[in-house]
Amino acid sequence: MIIDEIKESLKNAEPNLEIINSYLQNYNIADQFKKLEEESKGESFRKNPNQVLILKELQRLKVLIEEHDRLINTYNDLKELVTLFESDENELIKLKDEVSELCRTISKFKINMLLNKPEDNENCFFSINAGAGGTESQDWADMLLRMYVRFCEREKLNVQVIDYQSGEEAGIKSATLYIKGKKAFGLLKNEHGVHRLVRISPFDSAKRRHTSFAAIHVTPEVSEAEIKIETKDLRIDTYRASGAGGQHVNKTESAVRITHLPTNIVVQCQSERSQTQNRETAMKMLMAKLVERQKEEQESQLAKIEKKKIEWGSQIRSYILHPYKMVKDHRTDYESPQPDLVLDGQLMDFIEAYLIKSS
Repeated sequence: MIIDEIKESLKNAEPNLEIINSYLQNYNIADQFKKLEEESKGESFRKNPNQVLILKELQRLKVLIEEHDRLINTYNDLKELVTLFESDENELIKLKDEVSELCRTISKFKINMLLNKPEDNENCFFSINAGAGGTESQDWADMLLRMYVRFCEREKLNVQVIDYQSGEEAGIKSATLYIKGKKAFGLLKNEHGVHRLVRISPFDSAKRRHTSFAAIHVTPEVSEAEIKIETKDLRIDTYRASGAGGQHVNKTESAVRITHLPTNIVVQCQSERSQTQNRETAMKMLMAKLVERQKEEQESQLAKIEKKKIEWGSQIRSYILHPYKMVKDHRTDYESPQPDLVLDGQLMDFIEAYLIKSS
C-alpha cells in the first residue's frame, strides 16, 4: 500500500537526520555562529585582517543552520500530513512525491555538510595504477576506470582522460583523469588507496581463482599562487601519444612528460592534440602533487599510497566475485552483496560510510 511506502521512506530518512543533528551538536555549529555574529557586529571588526574569511564562514554557518531547520520542519510537517490523510489515497499520492524529494534533499545536505573542508570543493586529478600481476591487474585497473567514470556520470561530474597507458594484452597499466564538478575532490578523496579483486580469471584456461591489486591516488587541483616552480628544476619530454585519439595523436609528439628533478615526481598528459595544452595540464598536475607533498611533510605523514607496495595488507577495499559475492570496505566494515552494482558506479554508500566515520 502507498501509505506503507511513504512511512518506510520517512523512517529511512531518520538515520540521515540523526547524523546531521549529531554533526551540528558535536561541532557546536550554533555556538560558532553566535560567536562569529557577535564578532562581526563589534566596533573593531572593520580593522580585522581576517574580515573576509570570517564573513564567509559566518555565511556558511548561517546557510547550514537555516537549511537544517527547514529540513526538520518539512519532515515534521510531512509526518503530520501523512497521519492526517492516512486513508485518502489521492492526497497520499501527492505526498509520496514530496516525501521522496525531501529524502533526496536530506541525503544531499548530509553529504555537503560532511564535505566541509576548503579543498573538498576543488576539482581533482584521479590516477589508477595496476599492481604487480600483469594482465590480471591491468584488467582490474581497467574495471576500476570504468567504475569511477560511471560514478562521475551519476554525480554529474565531468571527466577528462589526460593520460592512458594500455596493457600489453588487456586492460591498462595506468590512467589519469581530470575530474571537474561540485565537491569533486571531496567525494573522491577517500577512494585513495589499494583496491583488491578476487575472481575466477577470464585469462586462466584452468579457471583458477586470482587476486589482483590496483592503486588509486587522488589529488586536489591547486592554484598557481600556492606554489612556485623553478624552470631549472624541470625536465620536459615530448613523445607520441598512445591509445585513442585518431591519426593526429599518433603522428605528432603532442604528449608531454614533466619530471620535477628535486623530488623526482613525474607527470604526463596526452589528452589534447596541442602540445601546449598538454603541457599546461601536466603543470597543473605537478603543482597539485607538489602541494600535496608539502602538506604531507608538514604533517609528518606516511609516504604517499602510490609508493606503498600494491599487495596484501594495504588494501582499503576488497571486491570478491568468487567463491561468494561481496564488496567490503576494510576501514568502515561497510559491505555490499551486489558487486555488479558497485562496479557499475554505485559507490555513494561506501563514500558516505567513510565520511560519517571520519567526521
